[in-house]
Amino acid sequence: MGTVSPPWAYTLHLPHDPRAPRIARGTLRLILAGHGMPELTPTAELVAAELPANAHCHTKGPYALRLRAADSGRLRVAVRDTDPHVPPGFANVPATPPSSDAEYGRGLPLVRACADSWGASVLRELGGSKGGKLLWAECGSGATEC
Repeated sequence: MGTVSPPWAYTLHLPHDPRAPRIARGTLRLILAGHGMPELTPTAELVAAELPANAHCHTKGPYALRLRAADSGRLRVAVRDTDPHVPPGFANVPATPPSSDAEYGRGLPLVRACADSWGASVLRELGGSKGGKLLWAECGSGATEC
């Protein structure tokens, strides 16, 4: 009888602090090493840097990094924050490319280019509209290294 590895998920709650994206990347590396998935590290680390950095730059509250094992050796990296606005880089509208000298605007298109799949969900609280959003990207062993 074969052993089935149970699915796993981790959530790291992060304060609105400029050091939080770095902490998210380090946590991701430790989790992937612990689960024997180091081949996912380059792409997943990029996602785990860009999504928290986006939350930090464009929201005012805390946010959370969620790492979840998906099927067939895949990893879903997600960030939940308190702002319900989905950025153009993840919305179903084309994002305007940044100018060549712009300091911002390349992160989410880079995530989209490097991940196998990506998406966004607006989260609603019962009786209200301020639940926030969840941006996610999935990486697999065949993911493009960026």
